[in-house]
Amino acid sequence: MSDLILYLLIAVALAFAVSSWWGVRRLKALHVRSAMGGDAQDSGLIEQRVAVILNPVKARSAEAKATIQRACLTAGWDEPVFFETTLEDPGFSQVQDALAHKPDVVLVGGGDGTVRVVAESLTHTGVAMGLIPLGTGNLLARNVDLDVNDLHGNVRTALFGRQRFIDTARMGIENSRTGHSSEHVFLVIAGIGMDAEVLADTNAGLKKAVGWLAYTEAGMRHLPGRRKKISISLDGSPEQVRNIRSVLFANCGLVPGGIDFIPQAMIDDGMLDVVVMSPRSALGWLLMYVKIMFKHTGKLPVMTVYRSGRVVIRCPEPMPTQLDGDTSGEATRLTVQVDPRSLLIRVKGQIQDGQELLGSAQADIQGGLRTGLVRRWLPSQPGLRP
Repeated sequence: MSDLILYLLIAVALAFAVSSWWGVRRLKALHVRSAMGGDAQDSGLIEQRVAVILNPVKARSAEAKATIQRACLTAGWDEPVFFETTLEDPGFSQVQDALAHKPDVVLVGGGDGTVRVVAESLTHTGVAMGLIPLGTGNLLARNVDLDVNDLHGNVRTALFGRQRFIDTARMGIENSRTGHSSEHVFLVIAGIGMDAEVLADTNAGLKKAVGWLAYTEAGMRHLPGRRKKISISLDGSPEQVRNIRSVLFANCGLVPGGIDFIPQAMIDDGMLDVVVMSPRSALGWLLMYVKIMFKHTGKLPVMTVYRSGRVVIRCPEPMPTQLDGDTSGEATRLTVQVDPRSLLIRVKGQIQDGQELLGSAQADIQGGLRTGLVRRWLPSQPGLRP
C-alpha cells in the first residue's frame, strides 16, 4: 500500500511539472480571465512627482532604475526619487521617506514581499502604486494582467497607465504560547498550515535556479502528513471544527504556472475566498489537482470554498502562517479581514489618443533619448496636479 501511495505522489509531481510547462498551454483558455471588475480611470495628471522603492539585489534592478529615469526625463518631469530596501528594512522606512516627498505615484521594483510592505503604507492614502515586478512569484502583477517579463512595458504602465482601486486584506496573528502578536496587510493569498510549511522549507538555491517551480519540490515532500484540528468562524457565525492540512485566504486567485487557483476570486469584490483543504491521502491531493487544473465546478469534500469578509481561526497548537508567499510566524489565533477598495494601483490601458505617442516615447526610453513626445502629449489631457 505504501508503494501505491508513493507512485501516486510521483505521478502527481510529474503531472504538475508537465502541465506547468506545456499542458497549461492547452488549458490556457480555461485559465485566462480578469481578476478585476469595472473600468479603470485616467489619473488626470499633467505631470507627476515619482518616488521609487527598489530592491537592489533583484535581477534587472539597475535596468529598471535606468528605464524609470529615462521615462521621467522623456516626459519632462522632475527626477524620480529612489529609495533602496535593505536586508534589515524591506521597505517600511523607505516608503515613509517616499511619502514625505508627496509623490503622485510610488513605483515598487521588487518581489511580492516588497510590494506587500509598500502597499501596507499606501492603503487609504490615495497615492497610486505602480508595479515593476522583479521577483519570483510576482503574484499581484499577474492578477492585474501585467506581463511580468516585460520590464519596459511595466514601467510605461506604472507611469502612464490608468488606475483603479483594489481590495487589500489584513491578517492579525496571535501566538498564545509566546505572547507574540502582529498585524499585516496582504494583497493576494495568505494561509495557515501546509502552504506555509512548504514556503518555509523551499530550497533557496533551487528557487534561484528554477524560480517558482522550486515550490513543487518542497510541496511533494510535505504532502504526507497529518491533518490538524482548528475552529473557523466566518463573518461572526458559530465556530465550525475542522481537520485541515491548510486554509487559504484569497483576495484573488491567479498563481504562477498559468493556474487560476480560485476561479471566482476577484480583487475588487469586497470579499475573501476562503479555501479549506483537508485531504487525508494522495488520492485526495490528486482530486484537488484535477479540480484546480480543469476548473471543475463539482463539489469536492476535501476542498471547500467559502466567501467571507472576516474570518477567525483558532488552533489548539501553533501552526505556521504565510502572507503572499512570505512566512509570517506561528499562530494559535488568526483574524483575517478584507479592506475593500483601499489601495490605488496603476494598470494597463493608456489614454486612448496617446497610444501612438507613447509607443514612440517608449522607443526613446529604451534608447535613452529625450524627445519630449510624452511631454507634448500629456498637457492635452484633462486634470491638474493636486
